Amino acid sequence: MRSLLAAVLCLALGLTLTPVARAAPPLIAQTEINYLLGFIESSPCEFFRNGSWYDAKKAAAHLRDKYAMLAAGDRIQTAEDFIEEAATKSSLSGRPYQVRCGSDQAVTSNQWLRDALERYRAHTALDAPRPGRGAPKT
Repeated sequence: MRSLLAAVLCLALGLTLTPVARAAPPLIAQTEINYLLGFIESSPCEFFRNGSWYDAKKAAAHLRDKYAMLAAGDRIQTAEDFIEEAATKSSLSGRPYQVRCGSDQAVTSNQWLRDALERYRAHTALDAPRPGRGAPKT
């Protein structure tokens, strides 16, 4: 009887200490976030973070790391969440990230990425299947 009680207690304790499985962001959000990360990485722009300018590859790597951590904590469900939570400001200093492309004036990364996301969505909406373009007729 004592060993049965011990086994039940161990099982109950083990279940309460087991981390809850986190759901990954929905596929559409993952697709849009991956697009944004690729957009950042392939841009000719510089990114300002915590007092220093970084090239696009370093900026994308930093944001990928932040995204992975936040997604694991179930804090990212949309591309807008990614922009707000990971790509707008420093988690350490609270200072906003900025983007500077060539001789253009620096803009906030928040606005730069929202504009890119809007263009991406407009483009993918144009490419969506429609009747006569491969979509099943309803």
